[in-house]
Amino acid sequence: MGLHTLTEDQVAFYNERGYLRLRDVFSPDEVEFQSIELERLMLEWAQQTPGWRGPWRKAYMTAEEDERARLTAMHELQNYSEAFARAVVNDRLTGAVADLIGPHVELHHTTLHAKAPDMGTPFPMHQDHPFYEHEGPAYVDAIVHIDTANEQNGCLQFLEGSHKLGPLQHIRGPESSPHLPTDQFRLEDAVSVPADAGDVVFFSYLTIHGSAPNRSAQWRRLVRFGYRDPDYVQTSGQGLGRDGLMVRGQKRNRAA
Repeated sequence: MGLHTLTEDQVAFYNERGYLRLRDVFSPDEVEFQSIELERLMLEWAQQTPGWRGPWRKAYMTAEEDERARLTAMHELQNYSEAFARAVVNDRLTGAVADLIGPHVELHHTTLHAKAPDMGTPFPMHQDHPFYEHEGPAYVDAIVHIDTANEQNGCLQFLEGSHKLGPLQHIRGPESSPHLPTDQFRLEDAVSVPADAGDVVFFSYLTIHGSAPNRSAQWRRLVRFGYRDPDYVQTSGQGLGRDGLMVRGQKRNRAA
């Protein structure tokens, strides 16, 4: 079967480095619709918090910055807005995911991460695997950019090829979100991947990544669409035991 969206070179880039930026997945009109709806969702449904907790914050921010840092987040935006119900089944987006993990693609979740202006919370180096562990590697996070992301406002940064390490042991605790040791996995060693509004950055949930604080005067709003091969069993974390929307192919009954 031929590729749906990506070129062979793009698939090879993803397989080697663990991430891929795809430009202009959404049109300006689609981005405007998403942006307007996201502003409403942030006012009506999202929660504003200091962001992930843990000792890693001392390596990323001063004490004064730590006090000011804010993150606005919510889950399952497609259940609250037509704009995102349309987005999760976008043909070019889901075609790219199918090119990366195979013909059967199930939406697992969506999550908003909006970094507030003038000190939006950073994210420590981590894999997404600990947050929704599955038995296999065929899980892609698709990061939909509602705003332009750059180094000033905290764009995504990746350790290239780190997905080949497989699942890693993360620091965990009652007051700490899963993250990797800051002295071994440093943000300054990661590759920045700026992106424009309408772009999507794909990466394996095993790829180590993080992001710096938003020190700009504008919001940095991203929405993560998590897609998986439905044959891989989830063992823990977000969305455990919940069926997702099939956006490509079929989900087969293992008991049949």
